[in-house]
Amino acid sequence: MRSTIECPPGLVRAAFGRATGELEPLPDSAAWRCGDIVLKPVVDKAATLWTARALDHVDEPGLRVARPVRSTDGRIIVGGWSAARFVTGAPELDRYDEVVLAAVKLHRATVDLPRPDFLARRKDLDAVADRIAWGELELPLDETKGGRWFEVLAAARRPITLPDQVAHGELLAGLLFDGDAAPGIVDFVPYYRPGEWGAAIAAVDALAWGGASMALLDRWAHLPEWPQLLLRAVLFRLAANALNPRATRAALDGLRAAAREVSEVL
Repeated sequence: MRSTIECPPGLVRAAFGRATGELEPLPDSAAWRCGDIVLKPVVDKAATLWTARALDHVDEPGLRVARPVRSTDGRIIVGGWSAARFVTGAPELDRYDEVVLAAVKLHRATVDLPRPDFLARRKDLDAVADRIAWGELELPLDETKGGRWFEVLAAARRPITLPDQVAHGELLAGLLFDGDAAPGIVDFVPYYRPGEWGAAIAAVDALAWGGASMALLDRWAHLPEWPQLLLRAVLFRLAANALNPRATRAALDGLRAAAREVSEVL
């Protein structure tokens, strides 16, 4: 049960033009819906400001984007809260081809975004795993939680010549579907890697946890440097799993299956 302390205060709601209206807690989230907007508590100010500007920048007819809502005086953050337009739908892990396509479209639309300054300061588990996967950092990885697979596959890494750009790292679980409507994007988990790497992560996640098969990798084999991007994606997930103290057997089983499939295209 949520406590009333977690609700957006009246002054915050008023600042975003929603002084009245019923509040609805969104499932598996700290956010609240109020009419046609969503109010979310701010954890990282720099990341929140960047995400709002990035999503406002996306101009792609094939995507529904949760545009940021500014306060009546133009602020993105008010009293520790931000706001965005409500986008209908829910993740559907079996619509993996549509997720990969959405990744391609998104990264085409964000190719000119500059590298976010806060990325260099990130020290969370996924940020560390990303650096390990790309050979920028070396740390011991628990062999029983994915480290052994990482060690075997890492030997196949080859240089990638694609330019880096802002890339979304969590699209399979973060994209919203609502019938035949275009996929909806409500957040942006940024990394600074080749744009096609975001599509590769979506494909690896679909193999690991979405029920996809090798055929998915074949269907997107026209993407540039696809095998090496898939390799970096699966190394990223393996490193994150090995570093995660709460990693589950089911997660590792899925990653092993994905690693086997990716090894076939190297």
